[in-house]
Amino acid sequence: MWARELAVSAPGKVILHGEHAVVLGKVALAVALDLRTFLRLRPGAEGRLSVSLPGVGVRRSWDAPGLRALRGRIAGKGRGEEPLPGDKQLDALREFAGIAAGASAPESLATLAFLYMCLAISAKYGDVPSVDILVWSELPTGAGLGSSAAYAVCLAAALLMVCGAISCPLQEGESTARWTEEELTLINSWAFRGEQVIHGNPSGVDNAVGTWGGALRYQAGKITPLKRVPTLRILLTNTKVPRSTKVLVAGVKEKILKFPAIMNPVLDSIDAISQECQSVLEAMPANPSPEHYPVLEEFFDINQHHLNVLGVGHPSLDRLCQVTASHSLHSKLTGAGGGGCGITLLPPDTSPLAVEAAKQDLCACGFECWETKIGAPGVTLHSCSSLSAQVLHALAQS
Repeated sequence: MWARELAVSAPGKVILHGEHAVVLGKVALAVALDLRTFLRLRPGAEGRLSVSLPGVGVRRSWDAPGLRALRGRIAGKGRGEEPLPGDKQLDALREFAGIAAGASAPESLATLAFLYMCLAISAKYGDVPSVDILVWSELPTGAGLGSSAAYAVCLAAALLMVCGAISCPLQEGESTARWTEEELTLINSWAFRGEQVIHGNPSGVDNAVGTWGGALRYQAGKITPLKRVPTLRILLTNTKVPRSTKVLVAGVKEKILKFPAIMNPVLDSIDAISQECQSVLEAMPANPSPEHYPVLEEFFDINQHHLNVLGVGHPSLDRLCQVTASHSLHSKLTGAGGGGCGITLLPPDTSPLAVEAAKQDLCACGFECWETKIGAPGVTLHSCSSLSAQVLHALAQS
């Protein structure tokens, strides 16, 4: 029986540097975005497990005996066995939930990931108790900001905690708490399994950022969290221009094959920017000098030009950079490009009036804009009373 009402949150992510070059073995830097997904956990009706995801229109409830029977079907040889998210297991989950084969809508994938993680975790660690789970997010879906990974990280932390696989580190009177390194590693491994259900073959970067927060370096499949990084203010702008990551990646590869002598030095330069930026970020906490910010701004400018050379720019992103430049701010695309999102660095001496003017001009272009931070904490446990009024209001409305 689970008896406490608590909340879990996990951050989204942006790529700071290394887009597209990372596919070809170069370094990328991913950073936690302080727009978060929140999961509220509270005791539920006896013998039932409920989940509400109002952002994608999901409200489902299942009885415990039905879930145990389904767990037996997908777990194979019995309790203690971890069912891998293979076709056979996922087909059984789709049949149980009434999800059509091949359905890829966010509500279908979110429900599938929830059922898989619930049953796979309970098969290994014991039954999930009767709880009500409500998930709400500040992250837009489908914008390349790690919304599905933040969801998977929150689910993994909550389910592992109620099953007793990890501790409940929040003491009475505390507002927030985090798990041990060993527990975070377990959370991350299960969140990756949830991401596999949603994306098939994810890199593992998004769930790692959601788990540990801060910044991490990714190269050739190896993920290394940076030890100490500053929290930087940014504007995050969604151009709302849809794009296909697959098409953009293919276009970059085609250009490299066509002009290797020209394009390979560009990739090497992007790699150097990522590594130089890592050095600056790691130096900043010990020496918080304003001189670091012009260097970071130059990295933004140079990398944005490189990404245009790779062919992943877009007129909407050019407009974003022009608008922010008119306010003496520096921007670059983040993620796949071809539209999507861009980030704008806000040095500490940026006046509130300049930020507000830039936001108004960006919104006048039809873009969506948030003032937020990068380098945010990873998955965190909260007392519900400590959550901001905005989050509490959103959860109450849900």
